[in-house]
Amino acid sequence: MLNDATTTDVALRRVTNVARYKASVKVLINEKGLPRIESSGLDVAREGGGSMSQEGVITHKGLKTPRAAAIAGILFSVLLITSQLLIWSSLPAISSHSASEVVGHSNTVSLALNMLPFAGVAFLWFIAVVRDRLGVLEDRFFATVFLGSGLLYLAMTFTSGAMAGGLIRILQTTPDLVTQTGTYAVARAQIHGAMNTYGIKMAGVFMFSTSTILMRTGIVRRWIPFLGFALAITLLLSIGTIQWIPFVFPAWVFLISADILIQNLAGPIKATAEQEPSRQ
Repeated sequence: MLNDATTTDVALRRVTNVARYKASVKVLINEKGLPRIESSGLDVAREGGGSMSQEGVITHKGLKTPRAAAIAGILFSVLLITSQLLIWSSLPAISSHSASEVVGHSNTVSLALNMLPFAGVAFLWFIAVVRDRLGVLEDRFFATVFLGSGLLYLAMTFTSGAMAGGLIRILQTTPDLVTQTGTYAVARAQIHGAMNTYGIKMAGVFMFSTSTILMRTGIVRRWIPFLGFALAITLLLSIGTIQWIPFVFPAWVFLISADILIQNLAGPIKATAEQEPSRQ
């Protein structure tokens, strides 16, 4: 009898602990706004939630990239492309040209360089929001390559922009000293190497990892990741000076951001259209 009472008491305690655990999880989910999860017989739901499966909920919450990511990507693309166009139209493509041409367009170049920090902030926001919305579906290997290559590309962009800004300031004050000592030619070579060699290669790695993540999760249309693979290989294997190469990466980010934004805007309209016949 004593053993039966002890067993019953232990069982009651376990049931009580499970009930308390369920209640605490419900409170946590309601406070944090987490999705409903059904696993191992434990049903935890938000107030007013529907009867969705775990896979359906994770797909809905984990893969639905918000408009913030799309807007950040579009803002980054527009700012970077505008900055590159201003620099491309102002600076000579060949470093042996006279430095006086650079001094004559110093205001335009300075405007273009001042756009780079804002483009970098938008790019960081784009990376952060995409990783946050992928959630549990994020693969650690590709996520590491995705984040690392994006940060390295941003570092190369900021480095080349800082060197270009320093070169412009020196040319405005002592242009003869810079050109006679060969500093101008060295600085131009360093800027070109940082952006068009290391930066472009990191952009190719970022495109390759991002395309893999997009293809696995299905956030965008299926042909966009394959286009990303082709463009990434082009960036990785590009050798020499190709003037349009720096525009490939921001244009591709603009493409996927626009596709995400279009799907995000079309989602509520489609859902409303599907609900109207059911009400009738």
